[in-house]
Amino acid sequence: MTTQTSPDSRLASALRFTTELIAWIATPWALAPYSIPLAVASVVVLIGLPTIFQTPGDKPRVIVAVPGVVTILLVLLQLVAAVVAAWFAWPMAVAVVVSVLAVGCVVTEQPRWRWLLRASGAD
Repeated sequence: MTTQTSPDSRLASALRFTTELIAWIATPWALAPYSIPLAVASVVVLIGLPTIFQTPGDKPRVIVAVPGVVTILLVLLQLVAAVVAAWFAWPMAVAVVVSVLAVGCVVTEQPRWRWLLRASGAD
């Protein structure tokens, strides 16, 4: 039986938010030398998609309800964007820290992701 709300710990939430924030900064930073419109579009996508598409029970207000697997994919998009952009935009030491942060986020997200998969009926 699934619970009504996701089991999102403070640590997982903090790591996820920090990684999202890094993605929102690093991605346009990495893309701007090549294309300003692409840099702007990256921010719109990285902020806009998770704002619009949410799994019921995971957030208090849902604009467009999606299965949990979509929420997981949106988190993974943020993580990949943060890591890849950090390696292109910033010094290696910073990119390593961002990569470790992303791994920590994946580890702490596991209870929430299991809940999201059950909420999707994929379990």
